[in-house]
Amino acid sequence: MLNRLDLHIEALIFASEQSIGITDLKAICEAAFKRPIEEKEIITSIAAIKEKYDSPNLAIELVEVANGYLFLTKKDFHTSINQLQLHRAKKKLSQAAIETLAIIAYRQPIAKLEIEQIRGVNCDYTVQKLLEKELISLAGKADTVGKPILYQTSDLFMDYFGLKNIADLPQLKDFITETNEIGEQQD
Repeated sequence: MLNRLDLHIEALIFASEQSIGITDLKAICEAAFKRPIEEKEIITSIAAIKEKYDSPNLAIELVEVANGYLFLTKKDFHTSINQLQLHRAKKKLSQAAIETLAIIAYRQPIAKLEIEQIRGVNCDYTVQKLLEKELISLAGKADTVGKPILYQTSDLFMDYFGLKNIADLPQLKDFITETNEIGEQQD
């Protein structure tokens, strides 16, 4: 069992966070088996793994992505997986995180000091959590004194909120209604 190349390749693809190509698989397997391995052996093993996961009884499949291979959930289950991700993400965003994320979204690129000035509180922890959740990313450094780091929203933010681009963010005018007036109206 430990000598079966196809099982090692399956394990490598499963353990890889990103797609892994034939060249990398060949190099890793040669180091593990301590012998030269032909590219044809790798391709044959990948074909066997792909056939194994083409079964309608399995929820995942082997897919070729970006000149490499990756295990992904079959399309039939994308709705369920999407709901799981939304459920997890919604559960974990605090009010402070939502406020900070909104500030970054509308004012990006923005430095942490500016966020703190708007919110009126320290936001080190919140910014760190948003970075960990990959909802924001680094946008570079400002050309001001101290060269503070600038933050912007990420592609995951766009996916999470169903936006094509930042211009799709709701504007203040979308929330103002005619009934939001103070005092009596005069003719």
